[in-house]
Amino acid sequence: MQSEQEIREEICEIGRRMYGRRMVAANDGNISVRFSENEILCTPTGVSKGFMKPEQLCKIDLSGKILEMAEGFGPSSEVKMHLRVYQKRSDISAVVHAHPIFATSFAVMGRGLDSPIMPEVIVNFGKVPLAPYGTPSTAEIPDAIEPYLQDYQAILLEHHGALTWAKDLQTAYMKMESVEFYAELLYRTTQLGGPRELDEEKLERLYQVIGMQK
Repeated sequence: MQSEQEIREEICEIGRRMYGRRMVAANDGNISVRFSENEILCTPTGVSKGFMKPEQLCKIDLSGKILEMAEGFGPSSEVKMHLRVYQKRSDISAVVHAHPIFATSFAVMGRGLDSPIMPEVIVNFGKVPLAPYGTPSTAEIPDAIEPYLQDYQAILLEHHGALTWAKDLQTAYMKMESVEFYAELLYRTTQLGGPRELDEEKLERLYQVIGMQK
């Protein structure tokens, strides 16, 4: 089991990866990890994810109450959507929010990622739906994502970005990478005349195989 310090360092490392892959610009995005039943570490507002330090991270509880923070480094107001995930999914321990270029382009277009183009995408996500627009820093975004939390592993936020969640931080981050890869594939194949989607027969066969493995 990871110590709190190890989790802080891992959050900073994931932040550097996100920044290096241009999934966030300037101070965009947030990361959180639930490391006990009622304790969550989250990234501070106003700090680039590429340059965070472990001691700058905030500790809050499931209600959003600040338990510990460095002076001048309070939690982002967008932590509300992270908290909604934890409140509705007791099995989830990490949430990642980012603005990856291709995925966010689809979110700005008002389109989810719902084309069956690769078995890996179908197995990993099924679909990545689009949650309706909510005003940042309000309860509108948590309310908008709640209907998708039980049946999906990632969503696009209309005019905003993407959100992924998982049982650990590495997996939640990898899901964000996969969402961006899926979005870029859809974008590039559209430039080539449109993707050739898997037909119903191939999809049915894939679902049968997945079902046998579960």
